Amino acid sequence: MRQVISRRVFLVEAGLAGAALAVPRITSAANRAPTLLDHILLGCNDLDRGVAFVEEQTGVRAAFGGVHPGAGTRNALLSLGQNGYLEIIAPDPAQPASADSRGLRNLKEPVLVGWAAHPGDIEAFAIQLKGQGIAAIGPTPGSRKRPDGRILHWKTLRLKDEAGGLLPFFIEWSADTTHPSIDAPQGCALVRFEATTPNPVQLLVKLAQMKLDLSVVQSAPSRLHAVIRGAKAEVDLTS
Repeated sequence: MRQVISRRVFLVEAGLAGAALAVPRITSAANRAPTLLDHILLGCNDLDRGVAFVEEQTGVRAAFGGVHPGAGTRNALLSLGQNGYLEIIAPDPAQPASADSRGLRNLKEPVLVGWAAHPGDIEAFAIQLKGQGIAAIGPTPGSRKRPDGRILHWKTLRLKDEAGGLLPFFIEWSADTTHPSIDAPQGCALVRFEATTPNPVQLLVKLAQMKLDLSVVQSAPSRLHAVIRGAKAEVDLTS
């Protein structure tokens, strides 16, 4: 059974009725993606198969993005509209296995493996989280060389408790980096992005602390769910 948690019910159950302004509006699961969503990650055991899977469903072919040195992974990207994109991520056969790539190698089919949000000034955001008692790692600098030779730079911040993968990691792109949503292949849109969980109140409290307006649906099992509409059709993805 799916039940979208209303903002009023959440405030009462979470004991936050007197702090309504601090809680993001929880709306229909069919509404737009979270305001701060930067990208979602689709994991697969082989990048070419992952690209073909998405293209077959949507009619849009993701472009090779490059490799993550030291992480043992590589990716392909497609735009989901303004400031958002899909990252198809898989093991890089040219690199030694890592903790990240081992998990991807074990996947039997493409699944969502996480999402990223952009909080703005990530250094200031890290200080804010620390003040709220939310443990995080970073900000940590990262980079990737594109096939055209250009270098992308960013900083990431990861929560020590990601609620079983339902909460995002956070990213700030450097000022001299073109956001991947701008020049990745176009033609797709994210029409639904939500988290399902049988016990939503705790997740909603954490989302409120970080001012994230992710739709939360009371349903089992706990997982991420996305629907991407392409030129051909829609693809339904879960974690």
